[in-house]
Amino acid sequence: MPTKAVCVLNGEIVKGTVFFSQDAANAPVSVTGEISGLGKGLHGFHIHEFGDNTNGCISAGPHFNPHNKDHGSPSDAERHVGDLGNVEAGDSGAAKVCIKDSSISLEGEHSIVGRTVVVHADPDDLGKGGHELSKTTGNAGARLACGVIGLAKI
Repeated sequence: MPTKAVCVLNGEIVKGTVFFSQDAANAPVSVTGEISGLGKGLHGFHIHEFGDNTNGCISAGPHFNPHNKDHGSPSDAERHVGDLGNVEAGDSGAAKVCIKDSSISLEGEHSIVGRTVVVHADPDDLGKGGHELSKTTGNAGARLACGVIGLAKI
């Protein structure tokens, strides 16, 4: 039976719901959903270390990075486990999320359950932008919305 999780994103303007599904412990995680209230274009989309939103999205801490690697794109070997790249909002400010990722998991060592999803104001440069923050955050800017990932009823 697949494992499922859900995250309700809340920000001042940005809102959304993201669903996670994994068929088996070693299978890729399917990430789907929709986010509204964004500016048109790319927005960094990451799993952050802590499931703590007591001080807004800043309490979520850094990207989930159990192997102390540099920030990168989801297809890079050198990346944080929580690096999921970008979501893209259209003219209406809505972004459809449709990602498959083999680094995150819903169980075991790389479990993202209890951690936080953060949607950022700016594009994630995937660690290749040359900015001082490229190798840590992808220079993705402010945290527009966040939510803790919890197990979902199947």
